[in-house]
Amino acid sequence: MSFSQDVKSEILRRKVPRACCAASAAYAVACFGKYFDDRGVVLQTENEGVAVFAEKMYARCGITGAIIRKDRPAGPIFEFSVKDPVQVEKMLALFGHTGRETTLRIRPDCFKCQNCVSFFVSTAFLCCGTATDPEKEYNIEFLSPRHSLSQQLEGILAQHEFNPHRAVRKGANTVYVKSSDHLEDLLTFMGAGNAAMRIMGQRMYNDMRNKTNRLSNCETANMGKTVQAAVQVRMAIQMLEEAGALETLPKPLQQTARLRMQYPDLPLAKLAEKFDPPVSKAGLSHRLKRIQEAAQRLVEQTGVPAVSEEESQPAKREDNV
Repeated sequence: MSFSQDVKSEILRRKVPRACCAASAAYAVACFGKYFDDRGVVLQTENEGVAVFAEKMYARCGITGAIIRKDRPAGPIFEFSVKDPVQVEKMLALFGHTGRETTLRIRPDCFKCQNCVSFFVSTAFLCCGTATDPEKEYNIEFLSPRHSLSQQLEGILAQHEFNPHRAVRKGANTVYVKSSDHLEDLLTFMGAGNAAMRIMGQRMYNDMRNKTNRLSNCETANMGKTVQAAVQVRMAIQMLEEAGALETLPKPLQQTARLRMQYPDLPLAKLAEKFDPPVSKAGLSHRLKRIQEAAQRLVEQTGVPAVSEEESQPAKREDNV
């Protein structure tokens, strides 16, 4: 089962305690179903549980609807509808609509208590919402062909500080929320607390993984710089030795060159302890820099380019087969 279906299953298990909240849920079915006018209301969904939920909410409002199953190659579709003229009249009166509006708009007076908006939004998600697996992306979307309804839904989500955005994609008006923090709050608001915890856990895992990667990359970069610096120092010492110029350096620099070649892999702090008496890491770094400067002066004086570490190694003998 997909993450989106998990969210819907969790919402469907939520209890609707008050009649006004049931009416708000039924109103969301009307607003975000296939159509809602003086002919009635129709909701089509691939999730049978959503159709059953819609039927129950309308029944609690005293309105009788019906569910039919339509088979197709891609899988069945479940259609909930209210089409009987008497039931349609009761429904329109309940929601305060004529059914002949040129532009369908959400009526705020349909929300009677502080939980009504929560049930309206969660049912809207059941009818037209999708949620992306948090392992791939943080995203929840509400899709509707009705421009005004999408605008109003965006406004409702914004009033509750869920930071929604709106766009038109392939002719559908899309209201979406992408920030992980706001997604957690929105899912909790809709009654999908377990899904919110899953996003929270995934976010913590991603943050820890990113932090580990940053530390690893930083450590790798520092190691690379350290290795490069050590190689350059050894090349400078080899050049001075081959030119017979190492003996001309001050005694402390000669001692530093010998210990560096004797312990090529030691970090500066450990190498500094090998001196008698020990020297500071900063002092050792200064000595190595002076050795490199001496090698550079030798290059400038002789015009001979510096020899790479690979070139300074004796050539391997290849036996003829």
